[in-house]
Amino acid sequence: MISRIPVFHRHITEEAVTKKAEELASLRRANSVEEQDVVGAFFCDVPSPFYSMMIRLLDQTGFDYKKYGYPKPACRQAETYK
Repeated sequence: MISRIPVFHRHITEEAVTKKAEELASLRRANSVEEQDVVGAFFCDVPSPFYSMMIRLLDQTGFDYKKYGYPKPACRQAETYK
């Protein structure tokens, strides 16, 4: 997924998604980051101008975001774990 993001944004995206995915896994009290955390991180942290590109890339790379209930409004997945 990261390798398909425009070069200029890759490093920033990787850092932001990694941090948020770890936070989401922690909220689930999980020992490791799983696909649902990575998908949630993308939905939570992607700026709105890049939203449609993110959906397209998730589809192209085989992430089944719909099975986790996405798209959800603005980072509501964190509330699920509380």
